[in-house]
Order: sequence, then C-alpha cells, then structure tokens
Amino acid sequence: MKDLKNKVAYITGGTKGIGFAVAQTLLNQGMRVAISGRSQESVDKALKDFNTDAVLGIVSDVAKIADEKNAVSKIMDKWGQLDVVLANAGVGNFAPIDQMTEEEWHQMIDINLSGVFHTLKASVESLKKTEGYYITLASLAGTNFFAQGAGYNASKFGVVGFTQAAMLDLRQYGIKVSTIMPGSVATHFNHNEPDEKDAWKIQPEDIGELVLDLLQMNERTLPSKIEVRPTRPDKK
Repeated sequence: MKDLKNKVAYITGGTKGIGFAVAQTLLNQGMRVAISGRSQESVDKALKDFNTDAVLGIVSDVAKIADEKNAVSKIMDKWGQLDVVLANAGVGNFAPIDQMTEEEWHQMIDINLSGVFHTLKASVESLKKTEGYYITLASLAGTNFFAQGAGYNASKFGVVGFTQAAMLDLRQYGIKVSTIMPGSVATHFNHNEPDEKDAWKIQPEDIGELVLDLLQMNERTLPSKIEVRPTRPDKK
C-alpha cells in the first residue's frame, strides 16, 4: 500500500457531497487537502466541519479559469506541491430541450465541461513536477442519454471524452488521468435531500474509497474509465 502521508490534493466542489467525502477519505490517509466552493459561506462551513489545519479552503468558480489559476497558486504557496486533483464540481438542470433556457445550458457546459478543462490547465504544470494524478467526476450520464437530459448529457459525454484524450496526452509526463462515472449517489444534487430513502444509492464515502483505490494502484496500471452503480436498483 502506498504511503500518501503529506501528499497534497485539490478537490473542486469539495464543500459537500462527493467532494467532501473524498476529502475526508484522503485526510484519513494523512494527506493535505485543498477544497474549493463557489461561496465563502460554503467554504467556511466545510472548514468548520473538517476542523483541521490540514485543509485549505478556497473560493473558486471553476467556470472562470482565472479563479482556478488563483486556487492552484494558493495551494503551491502553502504547500509547494500538488499531487492529486479531483475535478468534482458540477451542476444539473433537467428539462425538455424545447424548455431548457440558454442560461441553464451554459451553466452546465461552463461548470461541468469547461470547468474540468480550466482545473486541468491551471494544475497541469504542478502535476508534471510530481507525476501526479488528475481525476474527473463524470457520470453514467456520460454514456447513457435520457429524456430531459440533453444539456447534462452533453456536458458529461464531453467530460468523458475530454478526460480520455487528456489521459493519452499526459501519460508521457507520468501523470495518471482517470474519470469516475457514478450512477445514483446519495447527495444534495438536483435538490435532493439525502435521508433513509437513499440507502440503496451509492454513498459519497464509497466514491472516496474508489479514489483511494486509484491512488494506491500499482504505477504500471491505469484504470482510465470507471463506471460505478448501485448494486441493487431502487424498489418502486
């Protein structure tokens, strides 16, 4: 098992849900973790919940590359290295295509797709130095289309394609690149309120375990695209 102690990770959308759970998993391994969110309020709440000096909170909108460059600069100033990046920030707006607004479309493309590009562009030179790991959080919606999902499908199909191509570009530098494609996860996504009704779903900490598995994989092996779904579907 690899020793991850004092390695540095950056997680976008790390103030709640999957990002928060992954951060906690990595902290439990002795890593130092930077999390970002779009508001100071969300960042402050997460920092209070983590209650450790091993977490750096940053306000950043991944739709703006300047924000992501600033985030990486703060991480490098504080810890001098960057070993793992999880591009996790995402949004979902679901509506028939004739009813979807331009604002809803652009929000998903700007955050879900352009956001992973911005995060990678901001961090890639730092990852080259550590031969680090870049992971995107896509979705099963990145290969499975569904009604009222045109915008979300477009963004997540794009994330899967972007990540796989980036993997081919960056492995020459010793950088590993993977995309994780979860199905239903018990989070606040799409205005859900997680409770006992979500017990059948993937839990956020399960994705944390999956990220940890990737980081501890033998250097010669790269699981580049990972689909993950609940073991049993909901009984309706």
